[in-house]
Amino acid sequence: MKRILGTCLVLGAVFLAGCSAPTPPSAPATESQAVPAPLATGLDAPWSMVYAQDSLLVSERDSGRIVEISGSGPGREVARLDDLVATGEGGLLGLAFLSPDQLFAYSTAESGNRIQRFTVQGSARNLSLSAPRTLIDGLPSASIHNGGRLAIGQDGMLYATVGDAGNPQQAQDLQQLGGKILRMAPDGSVPDDNPFENSLVYSYGHRNVQGLAWGADGTMFASEFGQNTFDELNIIEAGGNYGWPEAEGKSGGNPSYTDPIAQWSPSEASPSGIAILDGTLYLANLRGEVLRAVELDEPATEHELLDGRLGRLRDVLVDPDGALMVLTNNTDGRGQPRAGDDRILRIDPRLAGD
Repeated sequence: MKRILGTCLVLGAVFLAGCSAPTPPSAPATESQAVPAPLATGLDAPWSMVYAQDSLLVSERDSGRIVEISGSGPGREVARLDDLVATGEGGLLGLAFLSPDQLFAYSTAESGNRIQRFTVQGSARNLSLSAPRTLIDGLPSASIHNGGRLAIGQDGMLYATVGDAGNPQQAQDLQQLGGKILRMAPDGSVPDDNPFENSLVYSYGHRNVQGLAWGADGTMFASEFGQNTFDELNIIEAGGNYGWPEAEGKSGGNPSYTDPIAQWSPSEASPSGIAILDGTLYLANLRGEVLRAVELDEPATEHELLDGRLGRLRDVLVDPDGALMVLTNNTDGRGQPRAGDDRILRIDPRLAGD
């Protein structure tokens, strides 16, 4: 992907805020011209996207459905978690897939948040899931700050974000799992090389991590909701303490805490899912209603894409062809739904200008 520093990047028919097309149009772009056609519509409070066996799967927070996207429209229900407790920010949250056939889901039950594993069966456009096996349950849950993002690391391990569930002090307590990023083997066991002996905790001092991604060199990144001062983009290191609730954003040089590499006002950001493509990290922003692009070799260099055209953005994913899949989140009770919401759109960076 070509650098966006000092240039105007065009994604499909989408222009960066503040940029102009190389040849000015004769009339203002209409909404239909401003964004590409959606790949899916009519989703109900969608939360996470993942590719599994050549199909795109989406979780719906409140309905508990896992939906297979195979064309326009709301998709085909692959499974539904009937024992879900979908209250506030809880429900069916993150998905992750480990080849050849293991799907992981983070969801809220009566006993708290849990991580379950399914076997994916069938072929693309006709997938089904086995009965779930629960790897871990009783994780802290509340109507707010449930974490919920899952991702398979480059080491083949499963990473999970657990929010502080409205109890900030547990983020600094290594005996509790709230306010942490967890690392586990695909069977739920503790890897021998985790930073704390016999513990799933990989990093701590988090408020509510919502996005995980790895750069080409193996560097791990996470996006995190702040409270009133700063949202964060962090480089995650094994055993690192990220300061919450003692620090929000940069700590002013306190050596006990790892500072973010970028930070924003929550009203401008509220970063959720993240994805990395060709050295640029993309953050789906909820309150900010933008897809923020951060240059990883110079994090102070960033640009805003879409700029409110789609409303709240929950997740972003790189597809197998090197395009970006963007998931809106306007039907979760905090947005203003538009016709067709919620939607998935594909933005192709190969159509970028010079």
